[in-house]
Amino acid sequence: MSLLSPSAVVDAVKNTTFRLGLIINPWAGIGGAVALKGSDGVAQEALARGAVPMAQQRAKAALAELVELQPQIRIYTFANDMGQTVAEELGFAVEVVGQAQSDPSTAVDTEQAATLLLDSGVDLLLFAGGDGTARNICTVIANHHSQSHTTVLGIPAGCKIHSGVYAITPAAAGKVVAQMVRGELVTVQEAQVMDIDEVAFRAGTVRAKRYGEMQIPSELRYVQSVKTAGKESEELVLDDLAAYVASQMEDGVRYVMGSGSTVAAVMAELGLPNTLLGVDVVENGEVIASDVTALELLPLVQGHHCKLIITLIGGQGHIFGRGNQQLSPDVIRAIGRDNIMLIATKTKLQQLQGRPLISDSGDAQLDQQLQGMLKVLCGYNDYVMYRLGIEE
Repeated sequence: MSLLSPSAVVDAVKNTTFRLGLIINPWAGIGGAVALKGSDGVAQEALARGAVPMAQQRAKAALAELVELQPQIRIYTFANDMGQTVAEELGFAVEVVGQAQSDPSTAVDTEQAATLLLDSGVDLLLFAGGDGTARNICTVIANHHSQSHTTVLGIPAGCKIHSGVYAITPAAAGKVVAQMVRGELVTVQEAQVMDIDEVAFRAGTVRAKRYGEMQIPSELRYVQSVKTAGKESEELVLDDLAAYVASQMEDGVRYVMGSGSTVAAVMAELGLPNTLLGVDVVENGEVIASDVTALELLPLVQGHHCKLIITLIGGQGHIFGRGNQQLSPDVIRAIGRDNIMLIATKTKLQQLQGRPLISDSGDAQLDQQLQGMLKVLCGYNDYVMYRLGIEE
């Protein structure tokens, strides 16, 4: 976390004009009220069902918080519905840097607008949309020469807002920008860009993925966190976690897949059959041994580059010795502590209420060697450190 002064606030104060980039995705969220569960590729269908675009109204609510600061702000934006209309209605000085090439505008227009606004050297890129819009802008920033100091903030206008780059409300977004315009010291931090596969979502499957990070002003009163609670969010986190594990699996490595529903989610992501209450071995994208015993497993790991993917028993915290006795002390030693990947949602860890993880392998010396702080994968490239103790 750092202070937002060199690249934004200080420059704005020196020049007396804050260069605010604005992008509105006019169709963001249009499918929500008409049961289309999103807006990606369905704008015309949503309009036919009687949907009313709301993104401009939400952008207007954010900009209304800045009206008293108009003399200090110049808005850089795209023509018409992508920003110009709303900004001029509220009396801001506006510089139009381009226009959409299609109507309705598309992701290509959003990315083009982001590129031109970054080229213009804006102090902050404010955008109204949903997770798809955040993805588009994240893609541009990742490939732009200014990416190391580009700061963004989202005005929530989509059906699904799982990314951490959005303010909690449109008005809250405006309040954060106002702090920056006034020259207050505002800290910044990296926030995750998340999105759901809308096609799968419409079919009843919740599938989310982390697409990257963007730098945001981190005023905690006004900026939301990535969702971490509730049934849907738990499913999203589990899908996220499984997707990350699958993306990290390497050819030529044997993966010993422990038991339990968390590991089963990884196998489902890989499209492989799984033994829910057993142990399987995966290599090069295929199951090479299913529901193995401890005796069958040992020769499969000895002399091979192996990794062990396990979870913990919810509410108890055991990682060895409960429901996975196939992972014998000899097997664990052959794989090695550094090759153990422990995966669990934060909800599962919170159920322990601070109690340590437990190894009860049946070998006291091994349990002693394993104890200490372990990295636990809790989401898409999201790790926490948690203590492993021993069964007393």
